[in-house]
Amino acid sequence: MTDREFDLVLFGATGFVGRLTAQYLAEAAPDGARIALAGRSPERLTAVRDELGGAAAIWPLLVADTSDQAALDALAARTKVVVTTVGPYLRYGLPVAQACANAGTHYADLTGESLYIRECMDRFGDRAAETGAKIVNSCGYDSIPSDLSVYQLYRRTVEDNTGELTDTTLVAWMNGGVSGGTVDSARAMMEAVAADPARGSVLSHPYSLSPDKAMEPKLGRQSDQTLSRASVIDPSLDGWVGTFVMAAHNTKVVRRSNGLLGWPYGKNFRYREVMSAGSSATSPLIAAGMAGGIVATMTAGALLSRVAVGRKLLDRILPAPGTGPDEKTRDRGWFKMKTFAATTSGTRYVCTFAGEGDPGYKATAVMLGQAGLCLAFDELSELAGILTPAAAMGDPLTARLREAGLTIEVERAG
Repeated sequence: MTDREFDLVLFGATGFVGRLTAQYLAEAAPDGARIALAGRSPERLTAVRDELGGAAAIWPLLVADTSDQAALDALAARTKVVVTTVGPYLRYGLPVAQACANAGTHYADLTGESLYIRECMDRFGDRAAETGAKIVNSCGYDSIPSDLSVYQLYRRTVEDNTGELTDTTLVAWMNGGVSGGTVDSARAMMEAVAADPARGSVLSHPYSLSPDKAMEPKLGRQSDQTLSRASVIDPSLDGWVGTFVMAAHNTKVVRRSNGLLGWPYGKNFRYREVMSAGSSATSPLIAAGMAGGIVATMTAGALLSRVAVGRKLLDRILPAPGTGPDEKTRDRGWFKMKTFAATTSGTRYVCTFAGEGDPGYKATAVMLGQAGLCLAFDELSELAGILTPAAAMGDPLTARLREAGLTIEVERAG
């Protein structure tokens, strides 16, 4: 792709997360990086560029809409990488992924929609592999911390020669806001399942994103629903834990990475994600609410999405797309994830992945921006197709995120 006009095009630069990502790229992109901003409205694109200033003041502006496949095809053909924040991806992402797969253009998104990844796999996987395109899904808080944590744990076991990974659990602590775009993505999946209940199996099956289910570890059905004392995971932890809100998606991404890399994590690799509920007297109830509330919310949303009056009700009570936490909230935010892993030799490890800033927005802009820059400038493996962050960019992206100020550390715990 040395003859491409641009190194990176940010599509959706006028949206909530798009603006944050544009701001980050303006600060972090190397000198001479050829970056363009893309979206539907030239006026809004101009306003975003004017806010950035500096070297970004001369970034070209490209007008394209997800309803215009020809415009997206032309856009993809001009750049090495497309970074897209235009969601929900089930509604708007497929034409962008198609354009990149056909053009051999690398692609990164923020999707937390397992149904969307499955669609990309089925529709564009072979074509992307043929053209050499790396279509990399879930390059934000969903699911880079999960994916890279397990990948780096695996890398450490190889370095120490301590055997394969077995029981592995991520514990999340966080403080952050919720945007209308995040809620709208969940709603898009509810609507898709309401329209075709058979698609619900993609959400419920632990290996629904596997490149080959027959090759997966024969461990029985792994549940993403959890309620337990934290000490069951590791003696150093207090209180209770319940299901992490993004566990059902992140766990599938991690298992897909294992498959894409040739199942190096091991034939007994089990993975789950939980969130701390604290250690107060009410913590068991909070943890139970985490586990049951996610299922109840998705079920209720799917039922409401089936009828017009239900959709109108959701419109009234849910945050509008394009909205999100204000700057103070984003700056106050933080996240920490500790992934506890055992190996076949009995050795235990813990990976800490942490950062400052709202995880879904400020920190996500860093992760997505660095993923795009990694695809544009770093030497990566020849693996192509519909990929995960770890499979596409494992070590180079880890190094970039550490340089960007995120903590990613693996320690031997026993």
